[in-house]
Amino acid sequence: MANTIENYKPSSDFVHLHVHSDYSILDGAAQIPTLINRAEELGFGALALTDHGNMFGALHFEQACHKAGIKPLIGCEFYVAPQDRHLKEQDELGSRYYHLVLIAKNIEGYKNLSWLSSKAYTEGMYYRPRIDLELLKKYSKGLVCLSACLAGQLPKYLLSRKDTEAEEFVRTYQEIFGKENFFIELQDHGIADQKKVAPLLIDIAQKLDVPMVVTNDSHYVYKEDAIAHDVLICIGTKKLRTDTNRMKFETHEFYLKSEEEMASLFPQHPEMISNTKRIADMCDLRIPQFKTQELKDCLPVYQIPSEYASEDDYVRFLVYEGLKNHYETLTEEIKERAEYELGIIFQMGFSGYFLIVWDFINWAKNRDIPIGPGRGSGAGSLVAYAMSITDIDPFRFNLIFERFLNPERVSMPDFDIDMCFEGRQDIIQYTRDKYGDPQVGHIVTFGTLKPKAVIADVGRALDIPLTDVVMLKKLVPARTDVQLADAFAQPTKDNPDNGQLSPYRDDPKYKELFDICFKLEGTKRNTSLHASGLVIGRSELPNWTPIYKDSKTGKVASQYSMDIIEPCGLIKFDYLGLKTLTLIKYAEQIIKKRPGHENFSVEKVSDTDEKTFDLFCKGHTTAVFQFESPGMKKILQQARPRCIEEIVALNALYRPGPMKYIPQYIEGKFDNSKIHYPDPCLEPILKETYGVMVYQEQVMQVAQKIAGFSLGEADILRRAM
Repeated sequence: MANTIENYKPSSDFVHLHVHSDYSILDGAAQIPTLINRAEELGFGALALTDHGNMFGALHFEQACHKAGIKPLIGCEFYVAPQDRHLKEQDELGSRYYHLVLIAKNIEGYKNLSWLSSKAYTEGMYYRPRIDLELLKKYSKGLVCLSACLAGQLPKYLLSRKDTEAEEFVRTYQEIFGKENFFIELQDHGIADQKKVAPLLIDIAQKLDVPMVVTNDSHYVYKEDAIAHDVLICIGTKKLRTDTNRMKFETHEFYLKSEEEMASLFPQHPEMISNTKRIADMCDLRIPQFKTQELKDCLPVYQIPSEYASEDDYVRFLVYEGLKNHYETLTEEIKERAEYELGIIFQMGFSGYFLIVWDFINWAKNRDIPIGPGRGSGAGSLVAYAMSITDIDPFRFNLIFERFLNPERVSMPDFDIDMCFEGRQDIIQYTRDKYGDPQVGHIVTFGTLKPKAVIADVGRALDIPLTDVVMLKKLVPARTDVQLADAFAQPTKDNPDNGQLSPYRDDPKYKELFDICFKLEGTKRNTSLHASGLVIGRSELPNWTPIYKDSKTGKVASQYSMDIIEPCGLIKFDYLGLKTLTLIKYAEQIIKKRPGHENFSVEKVSDTDEKTFDLFCKGHTTAVFQFESPGMKKILQQARPRCIEEIVALNALYRPGPMKYIPQYIEGKFDNSKIHYPDPCLEPILKETYGVMVYQEQVMQVAQKIAGFSLGEADILRRAM
């Protein structure tokens, strides 16, 4: 993808340069889709995003803008320490930090934004993630700088009548960013101090020949959203809306105003409007993105032993050594499949990925840290089985490699790796030590105000009795994909629990609650870390994504979420801590203490043990991973599994969607006359599961048999389904 924006034709002479979304967590109420829709309505050809201290929403914003035909300006409203970012103290004005708006002009500027935001979290955190002049000087290239709102250092100096310091500030920032890239920012939301400082800002701008821009510190989209935004502030500060002594915005003017509204603020200075477009014209950025086939070049470098010429050679060696350990005889079928898989892996350039995963799994196993046998599509790889990345024989279970890697559908390999909960941190630390701490990080996730949560939080801020809030929450459908509107919609056959809140919609006691809930539903509420995902970079993470430090755990994570992280050039690896594996480890240790069982090993336990199947048939599976729920125990009692294949099938069926075929599966097991095949030729494929299409592999085999698809084409059909 080209990294420049072509044919930029803004339809407005004004561009908003100071805009917050809901990624300014609990301070911004503007969700990106609504923000961009409004920008389209107002005829804006360009729009900036300058969230507080972070770049969480930058990539989503950029992509959505391009889709809408709007030029995205990627920025951030930084917090600048008054002196050294490492010091935790106030200056003579009583400030711990000042605001400063920076916008990227190009890729160099974007990379510098990333580094500044990252350093703010990892080195400058004190109440807020802070940068300082040292960092600004180091990472100033490719950036436009605005002097910010009333919380900026320049307005603070002027309001305190520190004119000498104000002039020194301007000259310092002109020197750092260049005169053509530094602008004095003016705002008017009807606040007294803004009206007081405006002529002072104009005077110093004219005196020092600094261009000026007018901005609106936008925190919500429409003027009527002001109350909902105020409630969001209450949620963030844990205050009631009726509290008199709390943080609040003084007016209802912090919305995305039209060009006409903005032009009316300082009519005697029309250049403030034209300069906003001037800045937009200076910016020419597409955030670098890598196609899937290019990601192999972004993999961290795995150091292979010197006696091997390439990663491919080392992988082939490990595979054939592993095959000798797994099979008594290497048949032609085994060797042909191994060579077929190796050919695809080498062709797609993924040997490094296999080596990285093999390395930390091998390290863990050598230290008796339990690793799961493998699950998901990766279990279909003979190469992974030979390298002991997985412990599942794909021949025994008829697993298909193309579901994992398919040259007709280029995608990154993805192993779902379960590991001992207690040993997980040791494995992560090993990874950090091997590739370098700056190259390894977690992945951010965002909690949102979902229907029940938004009712609870807004109800608390409005001081609605807790009993009422609990009652209303219970009337929201319990589905995972539910939206608040469903609670007011007509019931349907598939969703009979819809509409239970309808009688309360116009109740005067709850009308304001619901009005605000609808505006805030889906708003970002907090950040946390992905349960299992880690990224490993080829170089330091801020070269690929801005990073932040989680306040609860102190762990470093990407500022971009899992759904968009890989195209940035960072490869995701799953390190899923599973307490069940820890429990098995302790059980094994207890068994070894019994006389005669000193050499007991979980790996050597038979999967044909009759007494074990007796327990499954009775539903005595408490603490057995994925078989301990009351519903699953009931199914086990009905199906009475007597082999590992039947247990696997029931586990696959017991989930939304396939669950409705469980009665058919059980009926076919006990009465062969009830087994039905859509076509007689499918019997070899579906016989094991009594005519029910349980597995994704079966979908692919059926497509191959019925439609004549190749396994690669069948995999594309499977993925679409």
